[in-house]
Amino acid sequence: MTQPLRDLTPLEARVLGVLVEKQHTVPDTYPLSLNALTAGCNQKTARFPVMSAIEPEVQTAIDGLKRLSLVMEASSSRVTRFEHNMNRVLGIPSQSAALLTIMLLRGPQTAAELRLNAARLHGFADNSSVEAFLDELAARTPPLAVKLPCAPGERGNRWMHLMCGEVSIDEIAAARESAEGSISSGEVEMLRAEQKRLASEVTQLRALVERMALELGIAIDREGEG
Repeated sequence: MTQPLRDLTPLEARVLGVLVEKQHTVPDTYPLSLNALTAGCNQKTARFPVMSAIEPEVQTAIDGLKRLSLVMEASSSRVTRFEHNMNRVLGIPSQSAALLTIMLLRGPQTAAELRLNAARLHGFADNSSVEAFLDELAARTPPLAVKLPCAPGERGNRWMHLMCGEVSIDEIAAARESAEGSISSGEVEMLRAEQKRLASEVTQLRALVERMALELGIAIDREGEG
């Protein structure tokens, strides 16, 4: 990086992460249209935090990233499409770009989580190789990633990008608690339906086992049932 970039907004970071991700996961539709990019920003899975951005907001984020040369308009397309220029602007290899992208999309993660979640972008041999590239990101001037203090109950240190500025651990923890506690009514109904389905399967399996045991003359110990 020849000169420091300004801090990105959360939506700018999400847009950039989505462009890098989709380049690898859906190359046939990359570069992305504004509609596809907005859908990628608002995905309910593999995103933290979950967003509900509208196209004008995404367009504003794109314009901001274009001024930083991080995003460009693709040529030779009837519909305006957008592609990223992150590797060149930041001066980082594809391995570092993959890790940075997953942090942009999913927030703080351990090296093991990053290795798993980045598998479709780059296959890392082991966790130590992930940590080596994370250390390089953290050692840059200015740094692009930081190792967070190990919180109580956590098995390892998590890493977070610094593209949006300094990290507030308290804010991250509050956002995670809010996300974990905000289950929609639709999700509750899905869980109830799944519980009923599993209970029905258990009942059927129990009846099958009892019938087979009866045919074979095997006594079933029912102690502890109820």
